[in-house]
Amino acid sequence: MAGPIRPQKTALLVAQRIVADINRSGKRAGDRLPPEREMLETYQIGRATLREALRLLEFQGVISMRPGPKGGPAVEQPDSSLVGGALSLLLQFAEAPLDSVVESLRVLEPHMVRLAAERIDEKQLNDLAAHLDSMGDSLDDQERFLEERARSYEVLAEAAGNPLLSYLVDALWSILDHSVAGTDYLRSRCVDVHRLHVQMYEAITRGNPRAAAAAMEKHIDEFVTFAQSRYPELLNASVEWTG
Repeated sequence: MAGPIRPQKTALLVAQRIVADINRSGKRAGDRLPPEREMLETYQIGRATLREALRLLEFQGVISMRPGPKGGPAVEQPDSSLVGGALSLLLQFAEAPLDSVVESLRVLEPHMVRLAAERIDEKQLNDLAAHLDSMGDSLDDQERFLEERARSYEVLAEAAGNPLLSYLVDALWSILDHSVAGTDYLRSRCVDVHRLHVQMYEAITRGNPRAAAAAMEKHIDEFVTFAQSRYPELLNASVEWTG
């Protein structure tokens, strides 16, 4: 017989209420939360519980704690890095090989691109072109390049009507990106990734969802070919937590 269900910690429940209130009030990244004394009164809790709730939200990327007399908690936009970290931790404990990440991408990414190609509007197409141009200008800047790639996935996910696909695809690629080190890889992979993303974009502009999806499939296949040639044991190695 199952034991009694342990109630959720008060701090977690308060954190959930704060998130609900952020959404309900329409706050956006950069907006400040109410002062501490106001939140203590609103949620009818003690200072220690409130601060624990805020730490939970900070860890999840929902808020940041800004210093100074006009500081305090401010709303942030969570991103897929938290998904990637959580997935890599789960996969490491499951002793899952990196190849399982590649297999998942083969299913998810082309499907997201196919949906986007069928549904994308003119503004989204222009936004996608802008991000691809920025990727091309950032071939020697890994951080900026990956940021622009993530933004291109956000546009594709918006066009596809499924932001969950965007988070999963970007999180899985972050696991792969953290699994291969070396400056030569970064430059050569950025060039290849940009080339295939441009092919995908051109297929979308031609109204060819199948060709757009095929470009993304080739993107994954080229990663596998590269990894097998330079790091033969990489895809068989267990995923490691990327944090």
